[in-house]
Amino acid sequence: MAANTTETAAANPSPIRPYLAKVGVFRGLSGRLLLLTVFFVMLAEVLIFVPSVANMRIRWLEDRLNTAAAAGVVVDGLQGVELPRLVQEETLMATGTKAIVLRRKEESRLIAAVDMPPEIDAQYDVAAMTPLVAIRDAFDTLLFGGDKVVRIYGPVGDSDAVIEVVMSDKSLRKAMLVYSRNVFFLSIAISLFTATLIFLAINRLMIVPIRRMTGNMQEFSAEPSDPGRVLEPAPGRDELSIAGQHLAAMQQQLQKTLKQQKNLADLGLAVSKINHDMRNILSSAQLISDRLADVDDPIVKRFAPTLLRTIDRAVGYTTEVLSYGRTTEPEPHRRFLRLRPLVSDVGDMLAIDPNAGIEFHIQIPDDLQVDADSEQLFRVVHNICRNAVQALMNDPADGLPRIISVSAMRTGSVVSISVDDTGPGMAPKARENLFAAFRGSARSGGTGLGLAIARELVLAHGGTIALVEKATPGTLFRIELPDRPVPLDAFRSKARH
Repeated sequence: MAANTTETAAANPSPIRPYLAKVGVFRGLSGRLLLLTVFFVMLAEVLIFVPSVANMRIRWLEDRLNTAAAAGVVVDGLQGVELPRLVQEETLMATGTKAIVLRRKEESRLIAAVDMPPEIDAQYDVAAMTPLVAIRDAFDTLLFGGDKVVRIYGPVGDSDAVIEVVMSDKSLRKAMLVYSRNVFFLSIAISLFTATLIFLAINRLMIVPIRRMTGNMQEFSAEPSDPGRVLEPAPGRDELSIAGQHLAAMQQQLQKTLKQQKNLADLGLAVSKINHDMRNILSSAQLISDRLADVDDPIVKRFAPTLLRTIDRAVGYTTEVLSYGRTTEPEPHRRFLRLRPLVSDVGDMLAIDPNAGIEFHIQIPDDLQVDADSEQLFRVVHNICRNAVQALMNDPADGLPRIISVSAMRTGSVVSISVDDTGPGMAPKARENLFAAFRGSARSGGTGLGLAIARELVLAHGGTIALVEKATPGTLFRIELPDRPVPLDAFRSKARH
């Protein structure tokens, strides 16, 4: 069996395995996570870069003003002295400006000037620059600057003096480009470092467990009946641990279901093998029992009809024994029939040993009729009563009489049938798996098919069957069968007649 399964798996490889084998670094979740982390960190760096480059430009301009202010204050201290041309050029070169002017309330003094441009392209007051204006001016210089002449002015320390310079923005733009390049490479380094750390952490916490569960599901699907392929969930209370625990529980439940299905398949195979021979044997018994009707012995005449009905039912069962487990149950052939004779036949079919001390009571009015399929209803009542007989014989309740009581009553269009016994009652495990084949047996070695079949037949009639709690020892099943709805036209026709 295992060899065949292995050969089948090799001949028909799972479509998941080739897919997993083709998943590259950046096509898997871990690779996508790495790329997304880099992207988001770079996006964060861009948002940081915008105000930082504007702040860098202001700091650069302030440094130029401070340098020019230092030179201007020194020259201003030399009252009445004009700097030689060479000194002015060196001063302007040191400050990177074309002109330096020191202004006070009462006067303005040109400290140095060389090659004054004919016009100024822009002017900036570093002391009155708002954040939005600073950002706008920074990007204007970064994108369109380099060949403009600008005028920059600002206060000299805490004094009332104002220093003013005229300069080209070429060196400013160059400094801003260098700063942007440094920020870019630094952002790349930070992004990769951060993404790597996040990748390693999440890969350890999430991707590895997900891959483990995926691989387990692939292996389990190849051989779901192998208990060794059930996932061993990791301990913990996080989402992945809980998912692994649920997956393991689902796999265990699936294995139980597969085992039950195998039991059903084995049962069907065994029944199909004996079904043909059993029908032949029953047919021969039917022919022989037909001849018993011609015997004049009173005892034979008394039991011959019951024997004939029993054999007829057995022949019918051999043709329908495989009906359990089909997709749809055969529709019941319903008609109104007297319930008491049917239950009496059930008592005869049980063949209770007189020495067993088990009493079979029928508490059903003679005129009570039920709308049902006689053969299917017989099977339902017989299955429940047979379970009661076995319970009373195997484990009788101490000090109580052994009684099986079948009662019925009609309430409107519903007939309620109760099967009560004074046995030990059902075990807790049987109660939990009531009406479940191979799990709901009330006795050791049972299959639980009797109650499962009874439930399906009752449901086919549109009725209900339930285990009823009672104060006294024993088991009580109640079956409720509603009459079929009468078509309105048929009701009117019946009323007219």
